[in-house]
Amino acid sequence: MSSRSINHVVLTGNLTRDPELHVLPSGTSVCKMRMASNSRRREAATGEWVDKPNFFDVAVFGPQAETVAKYMFKGRPLALEGRLDWHEWETKDGRKAQDVSIIAEVVQFIGDPARTGASVDADDGLSVTDGDAGLDASDIAAMAALSEAADETVAA
Repeated sequence: MSSRSINHVVLTGNLTRDPELHVLPSGTSVCKMRMASNSRRREAATGEWVDKPNFFDVAVFGPQAETVAKYMFKGRPLALEGRLDWHEWETKDGRKAQDVSIIAEVVQFIGDPARTGASVDADDGLSVTDGDAGLDASDIAAMAALSEAADETVAA
């Protein structure tokens, strides 16, 4: 039996804010976004089904990051495939903090771009894949700083 773990995420949902495009020290583009994906559960008291929103931070790398940043916007539906990424850091006041986010390797835009006000060039397409291959230590440190800054903004 293999000791290899499975780390695979497939989600559909909607963006909760406009994506943010950054360029890492290596020149690699990274698009940070947040999405909501609902799960359904039955209310014990009433027996009715209700939606429960779940929120996820997502990062997309390389040329697909630029395409996602160009065509996606708050409220736009998307599907993604990727993996979970956990990291830990020390805050300015000395506390340990941690975060789990999704590294998207495949992003598919859902819905008709014409109805949502976007236009799509034939060269860009509606499904983009890339992954984060080729990141070096300075890129990873820059990403951690972006996550920490986002966490501090939320906490404030």
